[in-house]
Amino acid sequence: MATFLYKLGRLAFRRRRYVALMWVVLLAGVGFSASAAPAPPEDSFSMPGTESQKAFDLLDEKFPAASAEGATARVVIRAPEGEKLTQAGPKGDVEKLVKNLGAGPQVSEVADPYKADAVSKDGTTAYASVTYKVNAQELTDKARDALTKATDDARKTGFTVETGGDAVMAEQEMGGSAELIGIAVSAVVLIITFGSMIAAGMPLLTAIIGVSIGVSGIAALGSLLDLSATTKTLASMIGLAVGIDYALFIVSRYRAEIADGREPEDAAGRATGTAGSAVVFAGLTVIVALSGLAIVNIPILTKMGLAAAGTVAIAVLIALTMIPALLGFAGKKVLRRKDRKKPAGTLNAPNAKPNLGTRWARFVLRRPLPVLLFAVVGLGAVAIPATSLELGLPDEGTSAPDTTQRKAYDMLSESFGAGFNGPLMVTVDTDKDKGAAAAADTVGKEIAKIDGVAAVAPAHANKPDDTAIFNVVPKTGPSDHKTEGVVKEIRSTVDGLGDKTGSEVLVTGATAMTIDFSQTLDDALLPYLGLVVGLAFLLLMLVFRSVLVPLKAALGFLLSVAAALGAVVAVFQWGWLADIVGVDQPGPIMSMMPIFMIGVVFGLAMDYEVFLVTRMREAYVHGARAGEAVVTGFTHGGRVVAAAAVIMISVFSGFIMENDDMIKMMGFGLAIAVLFDAFVVRMAIVPAVLALLGKSAWWLPKWLNWLLPNVDVEGEKLHKQLGDFPVPTEADRDDRELESVRG
Repeated sequence: MATFLYKLGRLAFRRRRYVALMWVVLLAGVGFSASAAPAPPEDSFSMPGTESQKAFDLLDEKFPAASAEGATARVVIRAPEGEKLTQAGPKGDVEKLVKNLGAGPQVSEVADPYKADAVSKDGTTAYASVTYKVNAQELTDKARDALTKATDDARKTGFTVETGGDAVMAEQEMGGSAELIGIAVSAVVLIITFGSMIAAGMPLLTAIIGVSIGVSGIAALGSLLDLSATTKTLASMIGLAVGIDYALFIVSRYRAEIADGREPEDAAGRATGTAGSAVVFAGLTVIVALSGLAIVNIPILTKMGLAAAGTVAIAVLIALTMIPALLGFAGKKVLRRKDRKKPAGTLNAPNAKPNLGTRWARFVLRRPLPVLLFAVVGLGAVAIPATSLELGLPDEGTSAPDTTQRKAYDMLSESFGAGFNGPLMVTVDTDKDKGAAAAADTVGKEIAKIDGVAAVAPAHANKPDDTAIFNVVPKTGPSDHKTEGVVKEIRSTVDGLGDKTGSEVLVTGATAMTIDFSQTLDDALLPYLGLVVGLAFLLLMLVFRSVLVPLKAALGFLLSVAAALGAVVAVFQWGWLADIVGVDQPGPIMSMMPIFMIGVVFGLAMDYEVFLVTRMREAYVHGARAGEAVVTGFTHGGRVVAAAAVIMISVFSGFIMENDDMIKMMGFGLAIAVLFDAFVVRMAIVPAVLALLGKSAWWLPKWLNWLLPNVDVEGEKLHKQLGDFPVPTEADRDDRELESVRG
C-alpha cells in the first residue's frame, strides 16, 4: 500500500492543477445538485420490532384522523389567585382560548378541559391538549405563531398560561456557531504547531471542502435515499474533525521529509506513502465504527452513521490527493520562515535539542510501571460515576426553569400529579368486527388495579369498533424508574387479558416509546461493541503485524470510554460543575449516548493509535530496538497527535455552548473522551505498556504472519525500493536499545 500511495502522492504533486481543479469542480457540481434537489424528507423516528412502534402503526391505520404521530401541545391554564376556572367568568375565557387554539392552522383537534376531565380538583388549573395533523418538523411558522397568539391573548385576561409538548419546541440543529468556534480554535492550534500560515491553512481548507462535499451530497441524495436534514449533523461534526486531523498527519510528515533534505516531490510521495497509509487505516476504523450503528436497527441512527461514514471516506480521499497537490503549490513554504533558509538536512541534526515528545517518551521508558498505574487508577477513579448511569431521553422536566415548557411541566405535576406529563396509551385491537370498546373496558379495569397507576381514562373506539384506545396516567413522572416498572407491569398484565378478551393489547405513548428506545439500545450495545472492536482489531493486526498492540489499543479505548461516561454522569446526572458547563437541570443520560460514544470515539481514538504507533512500527522495522522505536514515534508524532487531539476537542467543545441539552451532552462527552484517550491512554498508557512488553509487543505467530496479507503500512517495502535503510541485525537493535534508554 505504501508504494501505491507514494506513487499517488507524487502524481498528485506533479498534476496539482488538475487535482485541485477536480475537487473544485466536484464541490461545485455537488453543491449545484444539492440546491436543485427536492427538499429533504422530515425525520420519521421509528423503532421497528418494538411494541410501541407496532401500536403507533396500528393507530395510523385504525385512527387516521387522530394523527397518532402528529405534534401535540399542552396548554396549561391557572386562574388568578382567589378565582377558580369552574366559575362562569374564567370558564368563558378558557372556552374562548380553546376556540382560538382550534382555529389555528394544521390543528386536528383540541380537547376541551371541561369535557376531558382536565380540570384540577381544586378548580385552579386546567389543561387543553392540542393535536396537529403533522409532526413537529412539518409544523409551519403560522401554526406556531397562532399557538403563541392564542396563549398571549389568554394571559391578558389574568391567567397564567404555559405551553409544553413537541409543537412548541423550537427546532435546534447542530451547526453554525459551534463549527465556527471549532474552526477558529483549530486555526490557532495549527498556526502554533506549524509556525506557518500556509501549512496551517491546508488542513482547514481541505476539511472544509470535504465537509461541504459530504453535506451537499447528503442534501442532493436526501429525497432519493430518504435522508433527512438531521443526518448531516454527525457528518459535519465528524467530517470536520477527522478532515483536519488526516491532513495534519500528512503535512507534518511532509515537513519532516523536507527537513531531512528530500526534494519536495519526493517528500510529498513519501509523506503520502507513510502517513497516508496510516490515514487510510485510521479512516477505515472510523468508517467501520460509524457503519456499525446499523446493528442497532433504529433507522435514523443507521442513516446518521452511514452519512458520517461517507463524509469520512471523502476526508480520506482529499487527504491523499488534494494535500499533495497543495504541497506542490507551497513547496518549502510549509516550513517556518526561519527554517526555509537553513541548509537541507540540517533541521533534524542528531545534536538538535530533544523535543517535548522525545523527553516524555524517555521519561516513560525509565518509569513505565508508575506511569501505567497512575494513568489506569486515575481513569478508573473518573469512571466510578458510570456505575450509577441512568439512561433515558430528555423531557420537559429537565428543561431550564425559566422556559415555558418547564413551567407547564411543573404546573401539571403540582395540580394533577407527575404522571400527567407522560401518560401511556393503550390500544386494544380485536380480531372481530365489533367488541373493541367492551374489551378495552375490561382491560382498563384490570390496569386500574395496578400499583403505580393514578388514573385510567374512558376508552374510545373507532367506527367499526374493532380497535379502541385509552390513556393510563402513572403516579410518577416519565423519567422516573418507577414509571418503567409500571409499564412493564401493565404489559405483563395485558398479555393474559389479550387471550381472555380475544384482542391484542399494546402499550405505547411517548413514555413507553422512550422505555422501548432505551431497551433497544441496551440490547444492541454488546453486539455492537463486539462487532466494532472485533473488526477494528483485525484491521489493526494488519497495520501493526502484532497481536498485543491491537489488544492494548482496544483495552485502552474501553478505559477511556468508561472514564468519559463517568464524567458525563457526574456533570449531567449528578450536577457536578453544572453551572460551568451550562446544565440547567441534571437528569438521566440520553439513551443513545453510550452506543453513540462507543462508535464515534472508537474510530477517532484509533486515529491517534494508528498514527503514533505506525511511526514506532516503522522505526522498529527499519532497525530500531523496541524502546528506541517508542522514542522515535513520540519524537515525530507526539506533537502532531497532541495538536490533532486539541483540534478535535475544540471542535466538539464548541457544541457545549449550544442550548439543546442533547447536543450539549454529545459535545461534552466526545470532547472529554478524546481528552482522556489522546493525553492519558495514547500518551501515557501506550508507551508504558510498550516499554514493559519490549520486543514482545511486535510478536505475531508465524502461522498468522503467513495468513495475514502484508499491507506494508509502515513503508518497509517502499524504503527498501528507495534504498533508504540497510537490513538491521539483532546486535544493531540491542545497541540502539541501550543507547535509547540511556537517552
